[in-house]
Amino acid sequence: MEERSGIITFQGNPLTLVGKELKPGNAAPGFRVVDNGLAPVTLDDFAGKIKILSAVPSLDTPVCDTETRRFNKEAAALPDKIVVLTISMDLPFAQARWCGAAGIDRVKTLSDYQECSFAEAYGVLIKELKLLARAVFVVDADNTIRYLQIVPEITEEPDYDAALNAAKALV
Repeated sequence: MEERSGIITFQGNPLTLVGKELKPGNAAPGFRVVDNGLAPVTLDDFAGKIKILSAVPSLDTPVCDTETRRFNKEAAALPDKIVVLTISMDLPFAQARWCGAAGIDRVKTLSDYQECSFAEAYGVLIKELKLLARAVFVVDADNTIRYLQIVPEITEEPDYDAALNAAKALV
């Protein structure tokens, strides 16, 4: 499996990403994750939709909490053709508990804890932590990556406006 360094840090300390580097224009790789009820979910389950894939280290951390709440708020104003998926290594039960407590009703949380399928396919698995890097991918209805940002410092938020504008431009 490919390893890449010099891309992200955690509190200034460099980390290693595992998986292939993706770029806009690449076909979005398939993945298999699970929803909050442990049912399998794949990229194909969102066929014909524009997908904002928000990868976060853990919903139980302040920045991930802020990011997911922000995408949930923004999703309320997005057309039905756009779905927002937040993917982490958190257990599905923890995701469900967090979503209930935070009032998350527009973002679908998915867990990659079983296979690291999304993490490796999208090149966002942090080798040292076994968590996902903070990243946002916008995938069009034909499953082509149109925008991506791997946030250089894990403790910082992504560029919400750039991701949202990229998704809206595809409608």
